[in-house]
Amino acid sequence: MTTLKTLDRPRAATPRSLYRTLALAEMATWTLLILGMVLKYAVRLGDWPVQVAGMVHGIVFVSYAVTAALVGVNQRWPLARIAAAVATAVVPYATYPFDRWLERRGHLEGAWRREPTDDPRDRAFPSRALRVLLAHPVALGVGMAAAVALIVTALLVVGPPTEWGR
Repeated sequence: MTTLKTLDRPRAATPRSLYRTLALAEMATWTLLILGMVLKYAVRLGDWPVQVAGMVHGIVFVSYAVTAALVGVNQRWPLARIAAAVATAVVPYATYPFDRWLERRGHLEGAWRREPTDDPRDRAFPSRALRVLLAHPVALGVGMAAAVALIVTALLVVGPPTEWGR
């Protein structure tokens, strides 16, 4: 039976729910970006639809990449799987099918690894750093937001990908 008390309690995000939320958000921003391009080129509303949608998409893209790295370390994914997760964000609508692939193979199972185990990988720096970050969720959230802001700012300084190498 559900009581009012259980409805008031916020549920903690699991690695699976956090990853899935960002995978879906990344897909949604692809839709915004494509719509922005339609408004720019077919409806001829100017550059602003692509600029706005592109900025939103860029922020969510970087947020997804940071989240994939965090969840990947928590889930003990090999570096190639983390890189594959990030790479799916480059292809429109590919993050969710990849999320489903991870789900089917059990790569999103489990909770946040807040405590060390007997697994020798728990003594490695990434696992120790993860536990420190997870022990301070507000600082982790602020740190992730700061990392996203720093990366997006650096990318803005470098310029749009269409102008790289010119």
